[in-house]
Amino acid sequence: MWSSVIAVAGTLLGGAFTALLQSRRERAARAERRAEALRVALGELVAALGDHRRALWHREDLRLSGAGPDATEAARAASHATRSAVTAPLVAVSVLEPSLAPAARQAALAAFGLRGAADHTVLAARREAAIAATDELVAAAGRTMAW
Repeated sequence: MWSSVIAVAGTLLGGAFTALLQSRRERAARAERRAEALRVALGELVAALGDHRRALWHREDLRLSGAGPDATEAARAASHATRSAVTAPLVAVSVLEPSLAPAARQAALAAFGLRGAADHTVLAARREAAIAATDELVAAAGRTMAW
């Protein structure tokens, strides 16, 4: 009888141990998928911010230089397209890693802030601030993802 009890207990413990290991593997796989999604979203966000920053720089440079309406309208349309491309990765980063949301939002606002510069000096300063904000986002992501 004791051998039967030991066999049943061993079977139950083995099943529980297997379930525990499976649960840990699934949790680790979920965490890896989430981390990969965050890496992709961060890459897309940084690229979209760079594209938008360049498009706005061009648009504002044309405006400040007194370019014709056709050129400024084309640059305006391009900047609207790049602005739209920022939204999805910005939301993804903010949802996947809420601790990065403030840095991501700051980087986006800094890029958007190139618009309406009073002169080329202000435009250049805003561009540098936008680059610095994006660099800070990348640094914050590195610190967050290192854990």
